[in-house]
Amino acid sequence: MTAVGRIMAGACDPWWVIASAAVALHGADPGHVADVDVLLSVADARRILPAIGVELQGGSAHPAFRSSIFGRWTGTALPVEFMADFHHRSDGAWLPVRPATRQSVEVEGAMVFVPEKGELQAMLTAFGRPKDMARARSLAALA
Repeated sequence: MTAVGRIMAGACDPWWVIASAAVALHGADPGHVADVDVLLSVADARRILPAIGVELQGGSAHPAFRSSIFGRWTGTALPVEFMADFHHRSDGAWLPVRPATRQSVEVEGAMVFVPEKGELQAMLTAFGRPKDMARARSLAALA
């Protein structure tokens, strides 16, 4: 997570860690964390990803999600998936994922950002996969 914070410190636009890593940053049990998902702007993706050796691609690793730019960085403890212009599929339509809230979390001197708890919970619920639903319930159980 510190590597993400250091790399993204050069971002010009708002960015967020979402999904399992964000659940963990809120202090809830995320279950298995396979990677770190980062939402960022197209402009920042075009600048930052090539600088760390990540190829700019379209699409995603899952058929229910897509991005104008998708990149996977494996130079960290956990792989980091960068998604710009990110959408999820719901009832046959592609819906944009654009958090309205932004909460900072310091991790070993690096600043990372997550959607606020309620917004992250709603986002995970909207994704609808069993693992996302479990993570939403874990967030809801926080005091």
